[in-house]
Amino acid sequence: MLPALPDGDEREPESSEEGGGAGEERRPERHGCTYHGLYGYRRSAQQGAAGGDGSAGGAVAHTPSTEDFSLSLLDTNLPAEAETELRSFIAKRLTKGALFEGMGNVASVGLSIPEGKVGCYYCRFQQESLLEMATLESDINVPEYVVCFLGGSEKGLELFRLELDKYIQNLKINLDLEQKNLEACVSPYLRSWFEDAICPIQRVVQLFQDKLASLLHAALSYTPVEVKNADERTEKDISRFLAAASLQGLVQEGTMTSLCIAMTEEQHKNMVIDCSGPQPQLHNAGSNRFCEDWMQAFMNGAEGGNPFLFRQILENFKLKAIQDINNLKRFIRQAEMNHYALFKCYLFLKNCGSGDILLKIVKVEHAEMPEARNVVTVLEEFMRETLVA
Repeated sequence: MLPALPDGDEREPESSEEGGGAGEERRPERHGCTYHGLYGYRRSAQQGAAGGDGSAGGAVAHTPSTEDFSLSLLDTNLPAEAETELRSFIAKRLTKGALFEGMGNVASVGLSIPEGKVGCYYCRFQQESLLEMATLESDINVPEYVVCFLGGSEKGLELFRLELDKYIQNLKINLDLEQKNLEACVSPYLRSWFEDAICPIQRVVQLFQDKLASLLHAALSYTPVEVKNADERTEKDISRFLAAASLQGLVQEGTMTSLCIAMTEEQHKNMVIDCSGPQPQLHNAGSNRFCEDWMQAFMNGAEGGNPFLFRQILENFKLKAIQDINNLKRFIRQAEMNHYALFKCYLFLKNCGSGDILLKIVKVEHAEMPEARNVVTVLEEFMRETLVA
């Protein structure tokens, strides 16, 4: 049984037109109702001395007032009235000392736009190249900026906060924020935030369709994946989907490392995705009933074209996988002393739909535990006999 899925109350962007082949440049999705704002942030000398490092300690020592800083608009696609309201919102956050360098936040903000209230991701940052110069020459005053991305709901944007943090990191490192470069490079980058940071999962679902189960299986099992004949955006989208669907950060790091090594040594073959045709062709692909069921959940959500819903489904998919891993580990602990619990382990593996992956994960985790390892060995034998039968 799949966990209950959200009802998709977030804004549903307009669905994209279907593109050509998987390896061809697909038309960018059009999402109305997404906005951005970029501000220059200048602090007074007094505030800079009190809390110039942006640390929490500095914020405690001196809570800035609106007289301690100024915000100058550098770029936006908001109407004038809404931009003024956004600037007031950011100024209040700065006054409270709630913006720390490089740490994005998500809130809901009401503006004079058709949507009324929207989700708002906002982050204060400094340009990476100038930071390096400032460490060499202490008298350099490094410019600071505040960027805002608006669209969807607060709940929806919160699902993508890490992706948006990375998007800002690329802005810090790769882009020149001087005025001469603003229109040529920075503005297009800011305008593309929704398509580049929010939509990759949606594009992968639409591209793979009923082959998505194999991609989910590869992500869960840490099977190496090789992408061939794909354009740059498609290759990045697949990589981001695999990272988002994996259990990285949800299970012990050592387990994931050992599992990667074990899968590579066991299979001796990568899963190959060939994007040279109208639909991607998969070679050496695996799947199981668990991934097939969750693929259907993605397909059921595909009609509305809501990227926030796709991300929520993906989070639910990982949550259910973690729950199954924890249940199996609990059964194994019981089976060390109880033969009936061993049978319960077997039934669970047989019925959960992802026994092939779960058994590999717990085998790696229990490699140094003799009793548990013996239970896993017996379960492996049971499962092999079930496959033969």
